Amino acid sequence: MAEALGLDFGTTNTVMALADNDRATHSVSFTSPAGVSDSMRTALSFMKDRQLGAGALKVEAGQAAIRAFIDNPGDCRFLQSIKTFAASPLFQGTLVHARRFQFEDLMEVFLKRLEAYAGDGWPSGAKRIVTGRPVHFAGASPDPELAITRYNAALTRLGFPEIHYVYEPVAAAFYFAQHLTQDATILVADFGGGTTDYSLIRFETHGGKLSAVPVGHSGVGIAGDQFDARIIEHLVAPEIGKGSQFKSFDKVLDVPSNYYTSFSRWNQLSVFKTSREYADLKSLVRQSLEPDKLELFIDLVEHDEGYPLYQAVSATKMALSSAEEAEFRFSPLGKAGEKTVKRSEFESWIAEDLARIEGALDEVLTNTGTAPGAIDKVFLTGGTSFVPAVRKIFTDRFDTSRIETGGELVSIAHGLALIGERDDIEQWVA
Repeated sequence: MAEALGLDFGTTNTVMALADNDRATHSVSFTSPAGVSDSMRTALSFMKDRQLGAGALKVEAGQAAIRAFIDNPGDCRFLQSIKTFAASPLFQGTLVHARRFQFEDLMEVFLKRLEAYAGDGWPSGAKRIVTGRPVHFAGASPDPELAITRYNAALTRLGFPEIHYVYEPVAAAFYFAQHLTQDATILVADFGGGTTDYSLIRFETHGGKLSAVPVGHSGVGIAGDQFDARIIEHLVAPEIGKGSQFKSFDKVLDVPSNYYTSFSRWNQLSVFKTSREYADLKSLVRQSLEPDKLELFIDLVEHDEGYPLYQAVSATKMALSSAEEAEFRFSPLGKAGEKTVKRSEFESWIAEDLARIEGALDEVLTNTGTAPGAIDKVFLTGGTSFVPAVRKIFTDRFDTSRIETGGELVSIAHGLALIGERDDIEQWVA
């Protein structure tokens, strides 16, 4: 029986894994109304269900949540990328069909749906859960202690006797190190949805047992979601009133830009919909010099267009990874939602973010006194590693023969499971 469950609670996807006796690992399989999968989109849907009683909610997670949202527009409350709220002191909960949910409530509901989807495959006998955490949480002023407090509150409710946390890139490095044939110093760059994390570790084998010496860590709260926000900022926000003005008595003022910061984070639109900011936005329509744009903004929020927007942005970003230009198509904007984007434009929009990602790499190398030539392997994991401008950061510094990719979805969860089976687990915890 597996002793530990590895949990990669990701911004975009969540994976759980168990270690077998022969040091092999396997993902926990989930059977939901959307089918069978080894990974789950980190998403929740809530619908009122009178058959369950007054005020009861029917909850789905992952792809089933997305399907429920698409099939029941207007009736379904949809939440995605809830991890981005973990370290935010400003997030004090959200209303879902008149019921308030704190972060830990949302995390608990999500994981309990996964437990139900796993059925007999759920490791009820595991004595510990090993959960990944970023080196730096996402958000403007993240509070890591608050995030871990919230994680603990949710995970304790699942009944695991032991709860441990390991830096996500450390877990990815451990997974990768299982395939090493000789001692090596490894740099792992883990590009999640909300964070970019680096871990530098020296792996050695003594008496047939793998050991490791952590050399250094660094990270920054920027990754794929921030790149998405840049696309929305430049292609969508101007069409819904960004940069427009409104009249207040005898003054002409700019529409507050913070409305568009919230909108650019498409995964936060469902929370924005119940916020005071959104109520203030709706009150500006009559005073706006371009009311049609603000009305379109409100329509997008009211009709829960966050997920279709994500799909459009993701398709454009993915296409730009292999082509010099791509088409952006977002039908709710009409003709304004049909635009050609050049890779050079996209790279100019994310230039500041790329600089911070590279700065975090400089930090771990400088603080540990490690020259690029002293690193034997560079392991890139996560979907954002396919963005050419991101990959160039590494090909400019390291010989391409030392750069490897793979296990984008499973490396962290499986590394966590392997660490959870070790007697020296305390050596690895964050």
